[in-house]
Parts: sequence; structure tokens; C-alpha cells
Amino acid sequence: MITGAHAILYSADAEADRAFLRDLLDTRSVDAGGGWLIIGLPPAEVAVHPTDGQPEHELYLMCDDVDATVADLRARGVGVDPVTDQGWGRLTAIHLPGGGRLGLYEPRHPVATAPPRP
Repeated sequence: MITGAHAILYSADAEADRAFLRDLLDTRSVDAGGGWLIIGLPPAEVAVHPTDGQPEHELYLMCDDVDATVADLRARGVGVDPVTDQGWGRLTAIHLPGGGRLGLYEPRHPVATAPPRP
């Protein structure tokens, strides 16, 4: 039986990115040994998109109000890309201390992590 999902981000500064995500997500974290921090994620969902190219995987955080979330992140000194409208949602990216970017979006489609809206 599948009990959860484990996402992996690769980073040039893993320690800084772990601390950043721990503080950003404010969820339960555990030390898996030797200071190797594993951070709990909020409820998640998975989608499978078709591709003509090489299969790849992406990770996005979701929020209910991308403008308010971006304003909060910027007030905390976090770099964030400009928000773009993709039709299916409003998309941006959070700048990680290790140099990577983590997608963030406000979905406009039904989400699997919440009960259906009336």
C-alpha cells in the first residue's frame, strides 16, 4: 500500500535550501540522521502531462492567492519571479538560496487536495 510521496530537490547549497523550506513550509520536519533534514509537505496531488520529448518531472507548491503569497514572500526577503497567467492557473517561482527555483501557483482548476466546492 502506498502511504505517501517523497520529492527530491537537488541543490548547490542543500543545507541552506533545507533550512529555507523548513521555515517557508512551517510543517513537521525530521532529522533522518547526521543533520539530514526531511521536511513534511502540505497535502499534495500528482498530474501526468503528455510530452513528445524526454519525460521529466516538476514540483510546484500551490496557494489560494498567489498575489498575497508573493507579497508575503517578498516582505520576508525571498526572491520571486513575476506572476504569469497560464489559463489553468497563475504561476511564479520562488528563488531558493542554493540557486534553484521552485514553482508556485494558484490553480484555477479543481484540486484533488480539497473537497469539491459547492
